[in-house]
Amino acid sequence: MTTSTLDPISIPISQQEQVRQLQKLLQRGGKASLTGQSGEPAVELPDAVYSLLLRILEGMQGGKAITITPVMQDLTTQEAANFLGVSRPFFVKLLETGKLRYHMTGTHRRVYLKDLMEYRQRRDREKVDAINRIAQFEEDAGLYDKVLLPDK
Repeated sequence: MTTSTLDPISIPISQQEQVRQLQKLLQRGGKASLTGQSGEPAVELPDAVYSLLLRILEGMQGGKAITITPVMQDLTTQEAANFLGVSRPFFVKLLETGKLRYHMTGTHRRVYLKDLMEYRQRRDREKVDAINRIAQFEEDAGLYDKVLLPDK
């Protein structure tokens, strides 16, 4: 995979007004059509493409850079580590301990983006669950709404 596949795309300041107008136009509802650059006849956009385009424009209008990548895209261990915001050695340990599926391409480990997204969702759910368990423990112990100050 080339790293450019994951490179985010953002709208230059000079084109933000065009994005805002296009987003406003699409939000009106109804069917949308696309005309080619050379004036080819308009083609109606399928609902899935319409929804995706609207989501892209909403993100860009919010100042977010956008990346579109197939869910079955192979990622290197470095790309996957960057996606999760962890170091590559830490990520490799996740693979070696079986916490995340991977496959081999020659002698290199590869991870499908789909599996990486599932892992991230599972990890985030586990974090929320842990926080909720800690809060419940504190509440059960009567410490949840107490302020504990250090001894002087």
